[in-house]
Amino acid sequence: MSELPSSRAADVLVVGARTSAEGPVLVAAEGISAFEGALSELGVSGRADSFVKLPSSHPAAPVLAIVGLGDEVTPETVRNAAGAAVRQLAGTTSVLIAFSLENADHAVAAAEGAALGAYTYTAEKGVSAKTSPVQDVSVLGASPDEAEVERIRVTADAVHLVRDLGNTSASELFPQSFVERAKSEADGLPVDVTVWGDDELEKDGFGGILGVGRGSVRGPRLVKLEYSPEGAEKHVAVVGKGITFDTGGLSLKPATGMLGMKYDMLGAASALATVIAAARLGTKTRVTSWLCLAENMPSGSATRPGDVLRMYGGRTVEVTNTDAEGRLVMADGLVAASEENPDLIVDVATLTGAAVVALGTRYTGVMGNDASADEVVRLADRIGEKMWRMPLSPELRSVLDSDVADIMNSNMARREGGMLVAGHFLSEFIGSRPDVETKISWVHLDIAGPGDSGSSPYGYNAKGATGVTVRTLLALAEDMAAA
Repeated sequence: MSELPSSRAADVLVVGARTSAEGPVLVAAEGISAFEGALSELGVSGRADSFVKLPSSHPAAPVLAIVGLGDEVTPETVRNAAGAAVRQLAGTTSVLIAFSLENADHAVAAAEGAALGAYTYTAEKGVSAKTSPVQDVSVLGASPDEAEVERIRVTADAVHLVRDLGNTSASELFPQSFVERAKSEADGLPVDVTVWGDDELEKDGFGGILGVGRGSVRGPRLVKLEYSPEGAEKHVAVVGKGITFDTGGLSLKPATGMLGMKYDMLGAASALATVIAAARLGTKTRVTSWLCLAENMPSGSATRPGDVLRMYGGRTVEVTNTDAEGRLVMADGLVAASEENPDLIVDVATLTGAAVVALGTRYTGVMGNDASADEVVRLADRIGEKMWRMPLSPELRSVLDSDVADIMNSNMARREGGMLVAGHFLSEFIGSRPDVETKISWVHLDIAGPGDSGSSPYGYNAKGATGVTVRTLLALAEDMAAA
Protein backbone atom coordinates (compact mmCIF):
# COMPACT_ATOMS: atom_id res chain seq x y z
CA MET A 1 0.00 0.00 0.00
CA SER A 2 1.56 3.32 -1.06
CA GLU A 3 -1.23 5.86 -0.46
CA LEU A 4 -3.61 6.47 2.40
CA PRO A 5 -7.08 5.15 1.50
CA SER A 6 -9.92 7.63 1.45
CA SER A 7 -12.28 5.22 3.22
CA ARG A 8 -11.96 2.92 6.22
CA ALA A 9 -9.08 0.45 5.84
CA ALA A 10 -8.35 -0.58 9.45
CA ASP A 11 -9.51 -0.34 13.04
CA VAL A 12 -6.46 1.68 14.07
CA LEU A 13 -4.19 4.01 12.11
CA VAL A 14 -0.65 4.02 13.57
CA VAL A 15 1.75 6.92 13.09
CA GLY A 16 5.03 7.77 14.76
CA ALA A 17 6.53 10.62 16.72
CA ARG A 18 10.19 11.35 17.37
CA THR A 19 11.83 13.44 20.01
CA SER A 20 13.53 16.77 19.28
CA ALA A 21 14.82 19.79 21.17
CA GLU A 22 11.57 21.57 20.32
CA GLY A 23 9.39 18.71 21.56
CA PRO A 24 7.76 15.72 19.84
CA VAL A 25 7.56 15.75 16.04
CA LEU A 26 4.94 13.75 14.12
CA VAL A 27 6.32 11.12 11.72
CA ALA A 28 3.35 10.32 9.55
CA ALA A 29 2.33 9.84 5.96
CA GLU A 30 1.25 12.87 3.97
CA GLY A 31 -2.31 13.81 4.80
CA ILE A 32 -2.06 13.05 8.52
CA SER A 33 -1.41 16.24 10.43
CA ALA A 34 -3.93 15.99 13.27
CA PHE A 35 -2.80 17.37 16.61
CA GLU A 36 0.43 18.81 15.16
CA GLY A 37 1.62 21.46 17.62
CA ALA A 38 -0.35 19.98 20.49
CA LEU A 39 1.34 16.60 20.84
CA SER A 40 2.91 17.27 24.24
CA GLU A 41 -0.41 18.36 25.68
CA LEU A 42 -1.91 15.07 24.55
CA GLY A 43 0.76 13.06 26.34
CA VAL A 44 2.83 12.28 23.23
CA SER A 45 6.57 12.31 24.00
CA GLY A 46 8.15 10.56 21.03
CA ARG A 47 10.27 8.43 23.35
CA ALA A 48 10.79 4.82 22.33
CA ASP A 49 7.92 2.56 23.43
CA SER A 50 5.64 5.48 24.31
CA PHE A 51 2.11 4.93 23.03
CA VAL A 52 -0.99 7.13 22.95
CA LYS A 53 -4.42 6.37 21.44
CA LEU A 54 -6.68 9.18 20.24
CA PRO A 55 -9.84 9.60 18.17
CA SER A 56 -9.01 9.84 14.47
CA SER A 57 -10.30 12.45 12.05
CA HIS A 58 -8.97 10.52 9.05
CA PRO A 59 -11.43 8.28 7.19
CA ALA A 60 -8.89 5.41 7.04
CA ALA A 61 -9.57 4.44 10.67
CA PRO A 62 -11.65 5.59 13.64
CA VAL A 63 -8.70 5.44 16.07
CA LEU A 64 -5.26 7.03 15.78
CA ALA A 65 -2.30 5.60 17.70
CA ILE A 66 0.95 7.52 18.06
CA VAL A 67 4.01 5.44 18.93
CA GLY A 68 7.45 6.76 19.87
CA LEU A 69 10.47 6.36 17.59
CA GLY A 70 13.07 7.98 19.83
CA ASP A 71 15.42 10.64 18.54
CA GLU A 72 15.96 9.36 15.00
CA VAL A 73 14.27 7.32 12.30
CA THR A 74 16.29 4.24 11.40
CA PRO A 75 15.31 0.71 10.38
CA GLU A 76 15.79 -0.43 13.98
CA THR A 77 13.70 2.36 15.54
CA VAL A 78 11.01 1.75 12.93
CA ARG A 79 11.09 -2.01 13.65
CA ASN A 80 10.76 -1.43 17.38
CA ALA A 81 8.05 1.22 17.03
CA ALA A 82 5.92 -0.87 14.68
CA GLY A 83 6.32 -3.85 17.01
CA ALA A 84 5.53 -1.80 20.11
CA ALA A 85 2.35 -0.46 18.49
CA VAL A 86 1.11 -3.85 17.33
CA ARG A 87 1.98 -5.42 20.70
CA GLN A 88 -0.01 -2.78 22.57
CA LEU A 89 -2.94 -3.08 20.17
CA ALA A 90 -3.54 -6.76 20.99
CA GLY A 91 -7.27 -7.42 20.75
CA THR A 92 -7.55 -5.20 17.67
CA THR A 93 -8.38 -6.91 14.40
CA SER A 94 -6.71 -4.66 11.81
CA VAL A 95 -3.98 -2.02 11.88
CA LEU A 96 -2.59 0.32 9.23
CA ILE A 97 0.96 1.58 9.93
CA ALA A 98 1.35 4.96 8.25
CA PHE A 99 4.78 6.26 9.22
CA SER A 100 6.52 8.55 6.76
CA LEU A 101 8.94 5.86 5.60
CA GLU A 102 12.02 7.11 3.78
CA ASN A 103 12.96 3.95 1.88
CA ALA A 104 12.18 0.31 1.23
CA ASP A 105 14.42 -0.84 4.12
CA HIS A 106 12.22 1.09 6.53
CA ALA A 107 9.08 -0.49 5.11
CA VAL A 108 10.59 -3.97 5.50
CA ALA A 109 11.62 -3.13 9.07
CA ALA A 110 8.10 -1.94 9.87
CA ALA A 111 6.61 -5.14 8.49
CA GLU A 112 9.09 -7.27 10.42
CA GLY A 113 8.49 -5.35 13.66
CA ALA A 114 4.74 -5.72 13.25
CA ALA A 115 5.07 -9.47 12.69
CA LEU A 116 7.29 -9.82 15.77
CA GLY A 117 4.95 -7.69 17.87
CA ALA A 118 1.86 -9.69 16.91
CA TYR A 119 2.25 -12.22 19.71
CA THR A 120 0.48 -13.14 22.91
CA TYR A 121 0.77 -16.32 24.96
CA THR A 122 -2.62 -17.67 25.97
CA ALA A 123 -2.13 -21.45 25.81
CA GLU A 124 -2.42 -21.89 29.56
CA LYS A 125 -5.11 -19.30 30.23
CA GLY A 126 -8.16 -20.71 31.96
CA VAL A 127 -11.30 -18.65 32.47
CA SER A 128 -9.46 -15.31 32.43
CA ALA A 129 -9.59 -13.15 29.31
CA LYS A 130 -7.60 -14.23 26.29
CA THR A 131 -6.42 -11.31 24.16
CA SER A 132 -5.57 -12.29 20.60
CA PRO A 133 -2.74 -10.59 18.74
CA VAL A 134 -3.52 -8.23 15.88
CA GLN A 135 -4.73 -10.33 12.94
CA ASP A 136 -4.17 -8.03 9.95
CA VAL A 137 -1.39 -5.44 9.52
CA SER A 138 -0.78 -3.23 6.48
CA VAL A 139 2.24 -0.98 6.07
CA LEU A 140 2.07 2.22 4.05
CA GLY A 141 5.12 2.60 1.86
CA ALA A 142 7.24 0.53 -0.51
CA SER A 143 5.92 -3.02 -0.42
CA PRO A 144 8.38 -5.85 0.32
CA ASP A 145 8.63 -8.40 -2.49
CA GLU A 146 7.24 -11.93 -2.08
CA ALA A 147 10.58 -13.38 -0.92
CA GLU A 148 10.93 -10.68 1.74
CA VAL A 149 7.37 -11.24 2.92
CA GLU A 150 7.98 -15.00 3.21
CA ARG A 151 11.23 -14.44 5.11
CA ILE A 152 9.48 -12.07 7.52
CA ARG A 153 6.71 -14.60 8.10
CA VAL A 154 9.08 -17.54 8.66
CA THR A 155 11.37 -15.52 10.90
CA ALA A 156 8.49 -14.27 13.03
CA ASP A 157 7.12 -17.81 13.32
CA ALA A 158 10.54 -19.00 14.49
CA VAL A 159 10.74 -16.27 17.12
CA HIS A 160 7.20 -17.07 18.26
CA LEU A 161 8.15 -20.75 18.55
CA VAL A 162 10.89 -19.85 21.03
CA ARG A 163 8.48 -17.60 22.92
CA ASP A 164 5.84 -20.33 23.09
CA LEU A 165 8.31 -22.90 24.40
CA GLY A 166 9.85 -20.49 26.89
CA ASN A 167 6.52 -19.28 28.24
CA THR A 168 5.16 -22.80 28.75
CA SER A 169 5.22 -23.92 32.38
CA ALA A 170 7.83 -26.50 33.32
CA SER A 171 5.11 -28.94 34.35
CA GLU A 172 4.10 -29.06 30.69
CA LEU A 173 7.50 -28.65 29.01
CA PHE A 174 10.08 -31.20 30.15
CA PRO A 175 12.75 -33.11 28.21
CA GLN A 176 10.48 -35.70 26.56
CA SER A 177 7.68 -33.25 25.74
CA PHE A 178 10.32 -30.93 24.27
CA VAL A 179 11.43 -33.85 22.09
CA GLU A 180 7.87 -34.37 20.87
CA ARG A 181 7.53 -30.68 20.03
CA ALA A 182 10.82 -30.77 18.10
CA LYS A 183 9.62 -33.77 16.10
CA SER A 184 6.32 -32.03 15.39
CA GLU A 185 8.06 -28.88 14.13
CA ALA A 186 10.36 -30.93 11.87
CA ASP A 187 7.52 -33.03 10.45
CA GLY A 188 7.22 -32.52 6.69
CA LEU A 189 10.53 -30.65 6.44
CA PRO A 190 13.87 -31.99 5.14
CA VAL A 191 15.15 -32.26 8.71
CA ASP A 192 16.46 -35.51 10.19
CA VAL A 193 15.83 -35.99 13.91
CA THR A 194 17.89 -38.24 16.19
CA VAL A 195 17.06 -38.64 19.88
CA TRP A 196 19.17 -40.05 22.70
CA GLY A 197 17.04 -41.33 25.59
CA ASP A 198 18.31 -42.51 28.97
CA ASP A 199 19.71 -45.78 27.66
CA GLU A 200 21.40 -44.24 24.62
CA LEU A 201 22.93 -41.44 26.69
CA GLU A 202 24.33 -44.02 29.09
CA LYS A 203 25.63 -46.27 26.32
CA ASP A 204 27.36 -43.43 24.45
CA GLY A 205 28.80 -41.78 27.55
CA PHE A 206 27.02 -38.43 27.73
CA GLY A 207 27.96 -37.93 31.35
CA GLY A 208 27.20 -34.23 31.55
CA ILE A 209 23.58 -34.51 30.42
CA LEU A 210 23.06 -37.62 32.53
CA GLY A 211 24.70 -36.05 35.58
CA VAL A 212 22.45 -33.00 35.49
CA GLY A 213 19.27 -34.92 34.68
CA ARG A 214 19.56 -37.82 37.08
CA GLY A 215 17.98 -35.92 39.97
CA SER A 216 14.64 -35.73 38.14
CA VAL A 217 12.03 -38.42 37.61
CA ARG A 218 11.74 -37.02 34.06
CA GLY A 219 14.88 -38.21 32.32
CA PRO A 220 17.21 -36.09 30.16
CA ARG A 221 17.42 -36.17 26.39
CA LEU A 222 19.78 -35.14 23.61
CA VAL A 223 18.24 -34.22 20.26
CA LYS A 224 20.07 -33.69 16.98
CA LEU A 225 18.17 -32.00 14.15
CA GLU A 226 19.99 -31.90 10.84
CA TYR A 227 19.11 -29.91 7.73
CA SER A 228 21.46 -30.76 4.84
CA PRO A 229 20.36 -29.09 1.59
CA GLU A 230 21.83 -30.40 -1.63
CA GLY A 231 24.86 -28.41 -2.71
CA ALA A 232 25.51 -26.83 0.69
CA GLU A 233 29.18 -25.93 1.05
CA LYS A 234 29.15 -24.58 4.60
CA HIS A 235 28.03 -26.14 7.87
CA VAL A 236 27.04 -24.39 11.10
CA ALA A 237 26.28 -26.31 14.28
CA VAL A 238 24.05 -24.67 16.90
CA VAL A 239 24.23 -26.11 20.41
CA GLY A 240 21.45 -25.05 22.78
CA LYS A 241 21.15 -25.29 26.56
CA GLY A 242 17.81 -26.89 27.40
CA ILE A 243 17.35 -26.97 31.18
CA THR A 244 13.56 -27.18 31.28
CA PHE A 245 13.59 -26.17 34.94
CA ASP A 246 16.50 -25.25 37.16
CA THR A 247 16.16 -25.59 40.92
CA GLY A 248 19.92 -25.46 41.30
CA GLY A 249 19.97 -29.16 42.15
CA LEU A 250 21.49 -29.92 45.55
CA SER A 251 23.11 -26.46 45.42
CA LEU A 252 19.52 -25.30 45.81
CA LYS A 253 18.49 -21.82 44.72
CA PRO A 254 16.48 -19.64 47.12
CA ALA A 255 12.74 -19.62 46.41
CA THR A 256 12.81 -16.27 44.63
CA GLY A 257 15.77 -17.44 42.57
CA MET A 258 13.64 -20.17 41.01
CA LEU A 259 11.12 -17.74 39.57
CA GLY A 260 11.69 -17.60 35.84
CA MET A 261 13.75 -20.80 35.75
CA LYS A 262 11.33 -22.26 33.20
CA TYR A 263 13.22 -19.99 30.77
CA ASP A 264 16.46 -21.92 31.26
CA MET A 265 15.76 -23.89 28.08
CA LEU A 266 15.72 -20.89 25.74
CA GLY A 267 19.05 -21.80 24.16
CA ALA A 268 17.68 -25.15 23.00
CA ALA A 269 14.50 -23.48 21.79
CA SER A 270 16.60 -21.02 19.76
CA ALA A 271 18.63 -23.86 18.25
CA LEU A 272 15.41 -25.67 17.30
CA ALA A 273 13.81 -22.58 15.78
CA THR A 274 16.94 -21.80 13.74
CA VAL A 275 17.13 -25.16 11.98
CA ILE A 276 13.36 -25.20 11.36
CA ALA A 277 13.41 -21.70 9.85
CA ALA A 278 16.45 -22.48 7.70
CA ALA A 279 14.69 -25.57 6.32
CA ARG A 280 11.45 -23.67 5.65
CA LEU A 281 13.35 -20.99 3.73
CA GLY A 282 15.54 -23.45 1.86
CA THR A 283 18.74 -21.80 3.09
CA LYS A 284 21.75 -23.26 1.29
CA THR A 285 23.78 -23.91 4.43
CA ARG A 286 23.86 -27.16 6.35
CA VAL A 287 22.47 -26.48 9.83
CA THR A 288 22.74 -28.98 12.67
CA SER A 289 21.10 -28.17 15.98
CA TRP A 290 21.88 -29.98 19.21
CA LEU A 291 19.32 -29.68 22.00
CA CYS A 292 20.82 -30.59 25.39
CA LEU A 293 17.74 -31.26 27.53
CA ALA A 294 17.54 -31.96 31.25
CA GLU A 295 15.63 -30.94 34.36
CA ASN A 296 17.89 -29.94 37.27
CA MET A 297 16.19 -31.24 40.41
CA PRO A 298 17.32 -32.18 43.95
CA SER A 299 16.72 -35.76 45.05
CA GLY A 300 18.44 -38.81 46.45
CA SER A 301 19.77 -39.61 42.98
CA ALA A 302 20.97 -36.08 42.15
CA THR A 303 24.61 -35.26 41.44
CA ARG A 304 26.39 -34.10 44.61
CA PRO A 305 28.94 -31.30 44.94
CA GLY A 306 32.28 -33.06 44.75
CA ASP A 307 31.12 -35.73 42.30
CA VAL A 308 33.22 -36.26 39.18
CA LEU A 309 31.42 -36.69 35.86
CA ARG A 310 32.96 -38.22 32.76
CA MET A 311 31.77 -36.15 29.82
CA TYR A 312 31.18 -37.30 26.26
CA GLY A 313 34.63 -37.67 24.76
CA GLY A 314 36.30 -38.70 28.04
CA ARG A 315 37.17 -35.45 29.83
CA THR A 316 36.31 -35.47 33.53
CA VAL A 317 34.67 -32.64 35.47
CA GLU A 318 34.59 -32.08 39.22
CA VAL A 319 31.17 -30.68 40.05
CA THR A 320 31.67 -28.05 42.75
CA ASN A 321 28.34 -26.32 42.17
CA THR A 322 25.29 -28.19 40.86
CA ASP A 323 23.72 -24.83 39.99
CA ALA A 324 26.38 -24.39 37.31
CA GLU A 325 24.65 -27.16 35.38
CA GLY A 326 24.13 -25.55 31.99
CA ARG A 327 27.79 -25.76 31.08
CA LEU A 328 27.74 -29.49 31.90
CA VAL A 329 25.02 -30.37 29.40
CA MET A 330 26.52 -27.98 26.87
CA ALA A 331 29.93 -29.63 27.14
CA ASP A 332 28.48 -32.92 25.90
CA GLY A 333 26.75 -31.15 23.03
CA LEU A 334 29.85 -29.20 22.03
CA VAL A 335 31.98 -32.35 21.85
CA ALA A 336 29.33 -34.13 19.78
CA ALA A 337 29.03 -31.15 17.43
CA SER A 338 32.83 -30.97 17.09
CA GLU A 339 32.99 -34.56 15.86
CA GLU A 340 31.30 -33.46 12.62
CA ASN A 341 33.93 -30.75 11.99
CA PRO A 342 31.51 -27.94 11.07
CA ASP A 343 32.78 -24.63 9.76
CA LEU A 344 31.42 -22.91 12.84
CA ILE A 345 29.92 -23.91 16.19
CA VAL A 346 27.60 -21.44 17.89
CA ASP A 347 26.24 -22.21 21.32
CA VAL A 348 23.28 -20.38 22.87
CA ALA A 349 22.55 -20.51 26.58
CA THR A 350 20.97 -18.69 29.49
CA LEU A 351 24.27 -19.47 31.12
CA THR A 352 25.29 -17.03 33.85
CA GLY A 353 23.78 -14.48 36.18
CA ALA A 354 27.13 -12.74 35.82
CA ALA A 355 26.15 -11.83 32.25
CA VAL A 356 23.19 -9.85 33.61
CA VAL A 357 25.42 -8.11 36.16
CA ALA A 358 27.88 -7.13 33.42
CA LEU A 359 25.55 -6.28 30.54
CA GLY A 360 22.06 -5.81 31.94
CA THR A 361 18.96 -7.35 30.41
CA ARG A 362 19.14 -6.16 26.78
CA TYR A 363 22.57 -7.30 25.58
CA THR A 364 23.75 -10.81 24.69
CA GLY A 365 27.28 -11.52 25.87
CA VAL A 366 29.47 -12.93 23.09
CA MET A 367 32.72 -14.87 23.41
CA GLY A 368 34.70 -16.91 20.94
CA ASN A 369 38.05 -18.25 19.86
CA ASP A 370 38.55 -16.24 16.67
CA ALA A 371 37.19 -13.40 14.53
CA SER A 372 33.89 -15.23 13.99
CA ALA A 373 32.67 -13.72 17.26
CA ASP A 374 33.19 -10.21 15.88
CA GLU A 375 31.37 -11.18 12.69
CA VAL A 376 28.36 -12.38 14.67
CA VAL A 377 28.29 -9.12 16.65
CA ARG A 378 28.40 -7.08 13.42
CA LEU A 379 25.64 -9.21 11.91
CA ALA A 380 23.48 -8.79 15.01
CA ASP A 381 23.98 -5.03 14.86
CA ARG A 382 22.89 -5.04 11.21
CA ILE A 383 19.60 -6.78 11.91
CA GLY A 384 18.86 -5.06 15.21
CA GLU A 385 19.82 -7.49 17.99
CA LYS A 386 22.07 -6.13 20.74
CA MET A 387 25.26 -8.11 21.32
CA TRP A 388 28.59 -7.27 22.95
CA ARG A 389 31.84 -9.20 22.68
CA MET A 390 33.53 -10.09 25.96
CA PRO A 391 37.14 -11.26 26.35
CA LEU A 392 38.30 -14.73 27.31
CA SER A 393 40.93 -13.40 29.72
CA PRO A 394 43.65 -16.11 29.80
CA GLU A 395 44.52 -15.53 33.48
CA LEU A 396 41.02 -16.69 34.47
CA ARG A 397 41.42 -20.21 33.07
CA SER A 398 43.37 -21.41 36.12
CA VAL A 399 40.32 -20.69 38.30
CA LEU A 400 38.88 -23.96 36.99
CA ASP A 401 41.89 -26.16 37.75
CA SER A 402 40.88 -29.26 39.72
CA ASP A 403 42.94 -31.54 41.97
CA VAL A 404 40.81 -34.61 41.20
CA ALA A 405 39.56 -34.15 37.62
CA ASP A 406 40.54 -32.55 34.35
CA ILE A 407 38.56 -29.41 35.17
CA MET A 408 35.98 -28.18 37.69
CA ASN A 409 32.68 -26.64 36.60
CA SER A 410 32.83 -23.66 38.96
CA ASN A 411 35.04 -22.13 41.62
CA MET A 412 32.89 -21.03 44.55
CA ALA A 413 35.81 -19.14 46.12
CA ARG A 414 36.50 -17.02 43.02
CA ARG A 415 33.45 -15.05 41.87
CA GLU A 416 35.11 -12.46 39.65
CA GLY A 417 34.57 -12.67 35.88
CA GLY A 418 31.91 -15.37 36.21
CA MET A 419 30.66 -15.00 32.63
CA LEU A 420 34.21 -15.23 31.28
CA VAL A 421 35.09 -18.23 33.43
CA ALA A 422 32.02 -20.03 32.07
CA GLY A 423 33.23 -19.22 28.56
CA HIS A 424 36.60 -20.76 29.38
CA PHE A 425 34.89 -23.93 30.56
CA LEU A 426 32.94 -24.27 27.31
CA SER A 427 36.00 -23.55 25.17
CA GLU A 428 37.69 -26.63 26.65
CA PHE A 429 35.15 -28.84 24.85
CA ILE A 430 35.59 -27.40 21.35
CA GLY A 431 37.37 -29.88 19.13
CA SER A 432 40.23 -29.29 16.70
CA ARG A 433 40.26 -29.57 12.95
CA PRO A 434 41.30 -33.02 11.69
CA ASP A 435 45.08 -33.44 11.55
CA VAL A 436 45.78 -29.85 12.63
CA GLU A 437 46.13 -27.99 15.92
CA THR A 438 43.62 -25.28 15.02
CA LYS A 439 40.40 -25.32 17.02
CA ILE A 440 37.05 -25.29 15.24
CA SER A 441 35.67 -21.76 15.04
CA TRP A 442 33.37 -21.22 18.01
CA VAL A 443 31.04 -18.46 19.22
CA HIS A 444 29.27 -18.47 22.60
CA LEU A 445 26.08 -16.45 23.14
CA ASP A 446 25.04 -15.89 26.76
CA ILE A 447 21.37 -14.81 26.69
CA ALA A 448 20.74 -14.85 30.45
CA GLY A 449 19.75 -11.17 30.27
CA PRO A 450 17.77 -10.68 27.04
CA GLY A 451 16.34 -14.21 26.78
CA ASP A 452 13.21 -13.04 28.55
CA SER A 453 11.77 -9.62 29.31
CA GLY A 454 10.29 -10.66 32.65
CA SER A 455 7.26 -8.48 33.28
CA SER A 456 8.63 -5.48 31.37
CA PRO A 457 7.71 -5.67 27.67
CA TYR A 458 9.55 -3.42 25.26
CA GLY A 459 9.57 -2.82 21.52
CA TYR A 460 8.26 -5.88 19.73
CA ASN A 461 8.84 -8.08 22.80
CA ALA A 462 5.87 -9.00 24.97
CA LYS A 463 6.21 -10.12 28.59
CA GLY A 464 8.18 -13.35 28.90
CA ALA A 465 10.44 -15.09 26.40
CA THR A 466 11.79 -12.85 23.61
CA GLY A 467 13.23 -15.24 21.02
CA VAL A 468 16.48 -13.26 20.97
CA THR A 469 19.33 -14.57 18.72
CA VAL A 470 17.02 -16.45 16.32
CA ARG A 471 17.09 -13.65 13.74
CA THR A 472 20.87 -13.39 14.02
CA LEU A 473 21.41 -17.15 13.73
CA LEU A 474 19.17 -17.40 10.69
CA ALA A 475 20.91 -14.46 9.03
CA LEU A 476 24.25 -16.12 9.86
CA ALA A 477 23.22 -19.29 8.02
CA GLU A 478 22.08 -17.21 5.06
CA ASP A 479 25.31 -15.22 4.97
CA MET A 480 27.40 -18.41 5.13
CA ALA A 481 25.53 -19.74 2.10
CA ALA A 482 26.28 -16.55 0.17
CA ALA A 483 29.98 -16.42 1.11
